[in-house]
Amino acid sequence: MDFDLATAAQARAVILVEGTSDQAALEALAERRGRVLGAQGIAIVPMGGATNIGRFLDLLGPRGLGVRLAGLCDADEEDCFRRALQRAGLGSCLSRARMEALGFYVCAGDLEEELIRALGAASVEQVIRAQGEIRSLRILQQQPAQRGHSPEQQLHRFIGTRSGRKSQYARLLVGALDLSRVPRPLDRVLTDV
Repeated sequence: MDFDLATAAQARAVILVEGTSDQAALEALAERRGRVLGAQGIAIVPMGGATNIGRFLDLLGPRGLGVRLAGLCDADEEDCFRRALQRAGLGSCLSRARMEALGFYVCAGDLEEELIRALGAASVEQVIRAQGEIRSLRILQQQPAQRGHSPEQQLHRFIGTRSGRKSQYARLLVGALDLSRVPRPLDRVLTDV
């Protein structure tokens, strides 16, 4: 596990996320809201994929260090999170509502879809243009495999095409958000800790 165990162990709460783009988005949102998570005893821990949640729950959860936990996952990983939460003794027959009561939230699709939906395609393109990458986006949009897709699907694909781009744009798209339109899973996971 590639994370700072000492920091996580000393935190009053840990938000478990699938990867670094989720971490970047939540850190950016906290900053925009004037929250200094470290000073509040909150750590965001990217797990290197949803399938690692069981190990993190064992280490940090009620059978481990007993740290208050919350989390964020993509819709495709909801069942993985649900099973791990149940195995960790955090409930049985967990519905999405019961997972949320524990502090674990599911993105509709994934983080990028949530942010693209909240901003709208035109605003996302403005962010891409400001980064000097609009030409790269236009090249991707002209590829035969992309021509039949919606602008939102093309933007989603673009954000995931280069190493580091998901984290870069997670931070930038959160920075462009109207704070009254923050996607519910991001808003709630930060509110709960």
